[in-house]
Formats: sequence, C-alpha cells, structure tokens
Amino acid sequence: MVDFDPEKYKSRIAESRKRRQISARFQEPDRVPISISVSGSFFSNLFGYNIRDYYTDMDVGMEVELKGLEWSYEELRDDRTGYGIGLAIGPVTEGIYFDCPIEYPDGTSPRIVPKMNDLADIEKLEIPDPAEHEGVLKVYRMYEELKAKMQKINPKIPVSGGFGIHPPLSCACAIMEPTLVYEMLVMEKKLMHKFFSKLLDAFTKLRDFQDKYFGTRTQSMGLSDDNSAFISNELYREMVMPYNMAIYERYGQKGRSLHADGPNDHHFQMYADDMKLTSMDMGGFSDIAIAKRALHGKTAFSGGLNCKDLYYDFETAKPVVDRAIKIGAPGGGFTLAVGGETYVGVNPDTLIQVVEYAKDVGKYPIAL
Repeated sequence: MVDFDPEKYKSRIAESRKRRQISARFQEPDRVPISISVSGSFFSNLFGYNIRDYYTDMDVGMEVELKGLEWSYEELRDDRTGYGIGLAIGPVTEGIYFDCPIEYPDGTSPRIVPKMNDLADIEKLEIPDPAEHEGVLKVYRMYEELKAKMQKINPKIPVSGGFGIHPPLSCACAIMEPTLVYEMLVMEKKLMHKFFSKLLDAFTKLRDFQDKYFGTRTQSMGLSDDNSAFISNELYREMVMPYNMAIYERYGQKGRSLHADGPNDHHFQMYADDMKLTSMDMGGFSDIAIAKRALHGKTAFSGGLNCKDLYYDFETAKPVVDRAIKIGAPGGGFTLAVGGETYVGVNPDTLIQVVEYAKDVGKYPIAL
C-alpha cells in the first residue's frame, strides 16, 4: 500500500484553499484555481486494474484510491483542497434502494438495469425505510469495514461513506428508461409529479438517515442533475425545479451547488437568478461564454475543459485551455476544471501538462 502522508502537502492545500476562497468571492487571487476530477475508473485504467474489480473488491478499491491520491498530489498537482478515500460501489445506489438488477460488466463501471416500465409501476412504487433496508445497511457496514482497514494501514487518511441518490429527475432516469421519462414529462404530467414526489421522499429519507448515522446536520447541498440537459427550461421549471428547490430549502441553508453533465446553457440564467446556486460544476459540453455571462457575480462555477479535448497531446488541448481561461478567469468566480468527471482514456500526461501550463497563463492579470 502507498504510504501517503498528508502532512507533506499541508502548505500547498492551505494555498489552494485560500486561492479558491478568494475566487469564490468573485475576486482575483494570484492565479486561476485548477481542479481536475480524476477518480476511481480513471485511476483503475491508469494503474492497470480492471475497473470491475475496483468496484467489487474492497482491497483493490482501496489500493487504487491510495495510488490515485499519491499520483494526484505528486504528478498532477492541481488545486485540490482535500484528501481521503471513499467506499467504491459505483453509480448504483438507486438500483440498490429500489431493488433493480445491477450488472457488473468487465472493464467498466457497474450499471443499473431499469425495472420501471409503465404507469402502474409508478403507482405501486413504495419508498422503504432506510433503517430497515438491507441493501442500505450493507453499504454502511462496508463503510465501517473500509474505515477499520484504513485505520490499520494509514490512520491519517479519512474515509468517507454514506448512501444517497440523485434528485428526482436523474433518479427517475436511473430506474426507468430515460426516453420514457422524457416522454411522460410531457404526456403524463400529473403522474410524473406523483413519481417525483415519491422520489423526493426517498431522497430526504436517505439524507436524514445519513445525518442521523453520522451525527451531522446537512446545511450545504450538492446535487447531480445529470439529465437536466435534455429537457427545455420551461419543462424544467414546471416539472423538476420544485423538487430540487425543496431539497435546497431543506438542506442548503449555507450552500447550494449543482453538477450537470451538459449542455446546460439554456438553464444557466435560471440557476443563478431563480435557484440561487452558490456554485456550479459545468458540464464539458456547455459553452463557457454563456456560463460566464449568466453566472458571473452570482454563482461561482468550474469547468471549461471537455474530455474529448484531452485524449490526445497537449497541443490539441492548448486552444481549449486558452479559451477557457481567457473567458472564465476575469473577475474571479471561475475554476478551470474538467466538466463532470475525467473519463477513462484521457491522456494523463496531457492532464499534467495542462495543469502546469494553466498555472502560468492563468496568473492575474490575464494576458491571453
């Protein structure tokens, strides 16, 4: 196992945290903050592990995470402000909670097989009590097991855990075919409100159970609204926004953040003016110029890089980096980042060079 010592990076973490805090206030720090979202699948591929094993074998997952920590701090050297490892179960919590089949293909992440197919399935859907749900409780037991393992290996590294689901739209698209969800949002509005109300109840039950388990009170809420890109702003306001706002009003008193895979250009003004997000992780397919106009001074945002521009060499990525910094950086409120997550196959050497280059050209005042 990697002997990762967070004390080595204490001063760098403090500098990065200060830089990001200044930028979040829409002020200009010494340079543009940089955050590259490398995680489990990317690391598995980088270090030669089967991605399936990362998600199904706790010891493999722990080894990959620790190697990833070391690589991030020693090679990538972006402005990350934290460290730790988490329980790797994959994007399958809705499948566990709603008892959907889950597939574990070789060489990739696990996936949920949607089980809801018609109106009757929505009517009969019941929301279980997390305290009595064996799948949920098993995940918490696995978290405790992972924490005990890490305590023996390296007690300096925190272990994160818990069990939550996506907000109602994306949750629905996990347990029902997304095309059917989109169709029903138009054709079966009353029923979809009933569906989303149930899913909101599920979200709050799981969050409250997690808070009770850890003895916490959630006051800053981040949502992954992955399927929002594929519906109009008018439909979003009518069918989706009321449920997301209910979550923010209950758990987002101190902060409201949102991730969306994009393109979400048609929602940016709403995010800033109506939902009053404090931060936004912009998907790689959104236009940074539209985001800057809509969000600046209201919602700090990260993004500007798309994985498709990072599969090749640095020269291919350079124009995208230049444009992102030139548009996003002035006046602060922007963190250069890969929109969403860094996919398997992105060139690690290109990532390292992008970070190094951005540290130079991203110095204020921006001269690009």
